[in-house]
Amino acid sequence: MPELRAGDRQWSVAAGSNLLDALNQAGVAVPYSCRAGSCHACLVQCVQGLPSDNRPDALSAEQRQQGWRLACQCQVVEDLQLHTFDPLQDGRPAEVAAVDWLSPSVLRLRLRPQRSLRYQAGQHLVLWAGQVARPYSLASLPEEDRFLEFHLDCRQPGEFSDAARQLQIGDHLRLGELRGGALHYDPDWHDRPLWLMAAGTGLGPLFGILREALRADHQGAIRVIHLARDADEHYLAKPLQALAAHRNNLSVELWTATELPAALAQLRLVSRQTLALLCGSPESVDAFARRLYLAGLPRNQLLADVFLPRG
Repeated sequence: MPELRAGDRQWSVAAGSNLLDALNQAGVAVPYSCRAGSCHACLVQCVQGLPSDNRPDALSAEQRQQGWRLACQCQVVEDLQLHTFDPLQDGRPAEVAAVDWLSPSVLRLRLRPQRSLRYQAGQHLVLWAGQVARPYSLASLPEEDRFLEFHLDCRQPGEFSDAARQLQIGDHLRLGELRGGALHYDPDWHDRPLWLMAAGTGLGPLFGILREALRADHQGAIRVIHLARDADEHYLAKPLQALAAHRNNLSVELWTATELPAALAQLRLVSRQTLALLCGSPESVDAFARRLYLAGLPRNQLLADVFLPRG
């Protein structure tokens, strides 16, 4: 049976065991969220030995050369010595600049990193509160906002969201890995119709991308659609409407769950050059995508980022 070593602990596991499960079951706390290789919360570094990896494409060549792996995607096939991500040693320090509620369930968290962080609108960042970690999409605009902004869905209890509710200005968090999501703005899209379709806090990264497009003086029509459970959860309605008031090519539509079937049925493409960026829960993104494909949108003109539930 292969042996695992992490810190001062050493134990045997069955060959083929999932690395994340083997670590957590032995009391070596490794955070995780999606278990699909998307969130990157479960990074571990292989000091000696290597596991079998189901997602070799999920990390950069440089990361893999340094021995980093996603524990949720690996099976133990030989002896391993591991370094688990230590937020105090490996994370970047950041201070809470603001924390407030945008709706009954959406908490806005603004962080000021100790050292500047280069990123693009639409990217993800793993946040650490003590030993609790969770990946979130950035809602801020680089080079314009002097903070990192995140929109946290706090409808359901969770270790990180529970900790975030208690945060105060001046508190400190640690920042984990920054990674590129599926969503971004490309200046080459300058004249093409752009649809930004979000459900819930999927609006966060698309709000940053929208502002990036406007900063680049996007000339094509921009259509923003936000799907929420009810009208109270359109948490960026006022900022979006304020932007639309000053841009003739920007329209904003606020849908609720009860209106979704009828609203989707009325979707029509104005141009086959349309680009669509989708973000939210798997069910919402799937509903948006299926309707867009039926309306004739080419599949290579749709980019989607799915917020996967924990587990």
